[in-house]
Amino acid sequence: MGLPSLKDIYSLDTLDTRFTTPSSVPYKPAADGPDGRGKREAEAAKPDKRAQPSKWNTPEFYLYYVVFLLVVPRMFWVAYEVSRPSDPRYPKYKHLLSPGWIPGRQIDVSDDQYHTFRSNLPYMALLLVLHPLLRRVWNSVFPLPPPAASPTKPARPTPEHADARLDQRASFDYAFAFLFLAVLHGFSALKVLLILCVNYAIATKLPRPYVPWATWVFNIGTLFANELAEGYRFRDLAAWLSSASPAADLASDPGALVRFGAWLDRHGGLMHRWEILFNITILRLISFNLDYYWSLEWRGSSPVEKQLDPAHLSERDRVKIPAPPADFHFRNYVAYAVYAPLYLTGPILTFNDYIAQLRYRPASIETDRTVRYAVRFALVLLAMEVILHYDYVGAIGKAGPDWASYTPAQLALLSYFNLHLIWLKLLIPWRLFRLWALVDGVDPPENMIRCVSNNYSAVLFWRAWHRSYNRWLIRYLYVPLGGSDFGSWRRAARSVATYLLVFTFVALWHDIQLRLLVWGWLVVLFMVPEFAARFLFPARRWEGRPTAYRMLCCVGAVANILLMMTANLVGFAVGLDGLQSILRGILRDFSGFLFLLGACSALFVGVQVMFEIRQAELRKGISLKC
Repeated sequence: MGLPSLKDIYSLDTLDTRFTTPSSVPYKPAADGPDGRGKREAEAAKPDKRAQPSKWNTPEFYLYYVVFLLVVPRMFWVAYEVSRPSDPRYPKYKHLLSPGWIPGRQIDVSDDQYHTFRSNLPYMALLLVLHPLLRRVWNSVFPLPPPAASPTKPARPTPEHADARLDQRASFDYAFAFLFLAVLHGFSALKVLLILCVNYAIATKLPRPYVPWATWVFNIGTLFANELAEGYRFRDLAAWLSSASPAADLASDPGALVRFGAWLDRHGGLMHRWEILFNITILRLISFNLDYYWSLEWRGSSPVEKQLDPAHLSERDRVKIPAPPADFHFRNYVAYAVYAPLYLTGPILTFNDYIAQLRYRPASIETDRTVRYAVRFALVLLAMEVILHYDYVGAIGKAGPDWASYTPAQLALLSYFNLHLIWLKLLIPWRLFRLWALVDGVDPPENMIRCVSNNYSAVLFWRAWHRSYNRWLIRYLYVPLGGSDFGSWRRAARSVATYLLVFTFVALWHDIQLRLLVWGWLVVLFMVPEFAARFLFPARRWEGRPTAYRMLCCVGAVANILLMMTANLVGFAVGLDGLQSILRGILRDFSGFLFLLGACSALFVGVQVMFEIRQAELRKGISLKC
């Protein structure tokens, strides 16, 4: 295996084979033949019929290249300029910086979430190595029977061998889950296990018709209870118990129980606030319950009856075809809910998919691709480090700045780069933990398809941002609520209501805060113009005028980008008050309007390049639909 080229590292195939292989088609590994990879790439390279001729070498795009060369460096310079120690506002946020590893530069540590991740990165890297090694030890102690082989055919896993592999891997995941929870949460691991037990009982003990409603009520209630009770601190529970019972019944010293509770709280493991990242586990609990519920009414055929190779199922079949009834037991449930590589942040894997991958190793996991993915992760981490050393936009926003002291260009670019930092701080943990899963032999979906700057549609943006969560929402919430249909105004109104319910759940799932509810509703509100534009200007009416239609779509896309930035700044950056201050600062005089016009022109150029990137993918036979 030679050194990967930059082109290979940044290929879609490296990021996730789901982007180059349709979800309904089993992945074909290079090992299927001497020219397996070449055949796969040739099949993927068949142009889509919708693809348009390339525009990269046209005079129009040469003009766009000039704009890029002039505008992009200027954008970075503006953010760097306001981050220099010579800036008069530097002392106001200096306390949010720490000495960096780049000589002469401080590093922005204002974001607690990313700073915690960054501080623990060496330990997580060690765990990424140690966990697969422990699995190897486990596998050597509990080896699998050899698969059946013949002189004419290579060894292939039999159903019995697949069952043994599932038992081997799930048993390790189950045992490691208890160790992992104990180290991570200390005595609070008991709270996590109690929630898991109650949810399991809902799925397996209640009458079947009540399971979906009880599952949603319990898990949404758990989200609220975790937040309002601040993780059910033992000290608070002990104080409540002391006040609710006579002191004589407890102990001669009524304060002893409270002190014991406080002692338990002090031994809360590496992450004593377990409830902060438990939201992702809630999604797995719902997945198990609903996959089990749907399996009871499954009327489809098994993979064998459908003449499918169970060792090479497509991703759609792995998700859709339920696991056998015997697999919905407590060991597999805990192993799935607390699967270490994906426990803290995801990506999200459905229970059916998890069980299918434990039975048969995914063909998409290949050593050279995993190495390329690791290199890509390292480059993203390096990019984040460089940005935090030179652009202190996060610290500026956290220090409560006087937005009126910044020029319109500075205000706009501080907001723009703030959104990029949010994107990177989510992207990096998701990539690290997915890399850990790949090393361990499990292939979860990639969460981020495109750079945050490579989006022009509010609808398509949410397909590419936190993609595994988007797919989870579609399977467990959006489709059961009826999906969407904008064929008429009445159906469109019902579809908007569906989106409102979905994004209300998304907002509450992130955190129970009013600004996030406002964010969720703004997202839906800002989707409505896009839905209306698609209805009023269908592509079929512009088939004879492709250039005019492209320009029209580009104008709408610029408006979409401005609206998406507005919603995300409210939800994840500066809040509603901060956004109002920024807008007042940008539009306070005529120069601000001139800057906004120039910014929209630059966005127009950027959107044209985004359009052509997607056309280039279609010319290769790749349709990401985002």
